[in-house]
Amino acid sequence: MMESIKKLRELTGAGMMDVKKALSDAGNDEDRAIALLRERGIVKAAKKADREAKEGLVRFVVQGNRGAIVEVNSETDFVARNSDFQALVEQLAQAALQAGTNDVEEFRNFSVNGDTVGNTVAAAAGKIGENLVLNRVAFIEARDGETLAGYVHSNGKIGVLVDLLGGTEAQAKDVALHVAAERPQYLTRDEVNSEDIEKEREILTNKALNEGKPQQIVEKIVQGQIGKFYEEKVLPEQRFVKDNSVTVGGYLGGAQVRRFVRFEVGA
Repeated sequence: MMESIKKLRELTGAGMMDVKKALSDAGNDEDRAIALLRERGIVKAAKKADREAKEGLVRFVVQGNRGAIVEVNSETDFVARNSDFQALVEQLAQAALQAGTNDVEEFRNFSVNGDTVGNTVAAAAGKIGENLVLNRVAFIEARDGETLAGYVHSNGKIGVLVDLLGGTEAQAKDVALHVAAERPQYLTRDEVNSEDIEKEREILTNKALNEGKPQQIVEKIVQGQIGKFYEEKVLPEQRFVKDNSVTVGGYLGGAQVRRFVRFEVGA
């Protein structure tokens, strides 16, 4: 028995208790025990847990005033296109809606179909044969007067949730598409770190002086470039992706984006 346990641990990378139980359940049939370990998601997950998972998918679910989005990573894009992996990500998105959390560790311990999310991912890793990682989760609950909408890019690697106050569902969906395409970093200018702005101002000032610009106009040049910085990074100030003649804020009119979440695989 001990010899079989040692052999299977070396072959599978599984823990002693897992191997011992599998052997017992398999009537000491080593091949069957390995099959059981694989079915239970222990073999592949244990052996491949140190491999980098940089591919994967993003999925979201919106039901009424509640929305959730998850990012699950795989080692290869081939697996990301696997139907079992896609079904797993859909299942986790639905579970995230029930869990109502933004904390990955808390979500890993959430119960789904009689087991934890973490164990569900590990079992899928064993079945599929790659390291799978639940990377991020986010949850939004809209208040009265707010509209939730989501967008996933056609390759499944970029997903967005948007919480819009005072606008329509069509506007919320348009903004979600825009966020996916243009990668805004901030919702308002106030969110921008003042140290980052001062650093940017210093770089731009030195650049202008090094280019021989007169001191008296350097400040005006820098101020204009800082304004451009905001236009590139702050969502309402960006040029709207579906109509560059207006900003996102202009497109929304009186409506306001309260929150947005953007997940991109590998970013």
